[in-house]
Amino acid sequence: MLKAGILGAGHLGKIHLRLLEQSENYQLIGFFDPNEKHAKAITEEFGYQQFNSLQELIDAVDVVDIVTPTFAHFDVAKQAIEAGKHVFIEKPITNTVAEAEELIALAKKHNVKGQVGHVERFNPAYTAVASKIDNPMFIEAHRLAEFNPRGTDVPVVLDLMIHDIDAILSVVHSEVKNISASGVSVISETPDIANARIEFENGCVANLTASRISLKNMRKARFFQKDAYISIDFFEKKCEVVKMKDAPKEPDDFAMILQNAEGIKKQIYFDNPDVPSNNAILDELDTFALAIQNDTTPIVSLTQGKKALEIALRVIACFK
Repeated sequence: MLKAGILGAGHLGKIHLRLLEQSENYQLIGFFDPNEKHAKAITEEFGYQQFNSLQELIDAVDVVDIVTPTFAHFDVAKQAIEAGKHVFIEKPITNTVAEAEELIALAKKHNVKGQVGHVERFNPAYTAVASKIDNPMFIEAHRLAEFNPRGTDVPVVLDLMIHDIDAILSVVHSEVKNISASGVSVISETPDIANARIEFENGCVANLTASRISLKNMRKARFFQKDAYISIDFFEKKCEVVKMKDAPKEPDDFAMILQNAEGIKKQIYFDNPDVPSNNAILDELDTFALAIQNDTTPIVSLTQGKKALEIALRVIACFK
């Protein structure tokens, strides 16, 4: 088992503490949080070992799970990597692309692995259909959330939209050609609602909307490709795959048949996979452990985290 420690024990950090304690791939050693009062309260409530400094935590573990505010990611990850420790970093990977590139270079130099916490890659609705998404040419994603003061220190693009950016980059195997976007600050000092149009070299177009001032939660994405339509509901953990094939000469009475202007007939049918129940955060942590143990590339590598950040920052740069 890999010895793991958590840096940052806020809302998400406490979830990571609980899940690492449950995992069969890690031995939870403890945590460090610079807020002494908060850290002490967590120790008293849950019994987790509290370290007095980041360096003490790093010295005691094999893997450092970084669940701090984004502005701290680079400095603490650099310290851990230079000590030869593997790092799991919550999204976004860092504040800047330059910082991300330096972490990637350091990880290679010190022969350690890193993974970025783009948890939607482990959402069961996504994993159930990811292999069926083949050369999509139009993608539409809506990620809407009710207002929560937590996270409003960064634009909604880095808070919410980056989840969909990462998912889309994982299935569109082409470079981004052009980005246009707009964002509006309604409550926060940074944009609370944003829309982006991402055009790829291969002709694919992705239209993304993110909001953190909605009246209801929604996390949906739709992928359109030749002879297929795939819908993913990340929030409800449901998916739908609608496909088309040449209609048989003698379709049965219940077959759904469409005929275009040229007289070509297509049959519509559903190919919905089973969606297993899982804990996406536990899965991402466990697959990282397996990548370390088997010396394979993590599912969401530092390089992929950097790419998602790069596109997110290009979206933000479009705002006026």
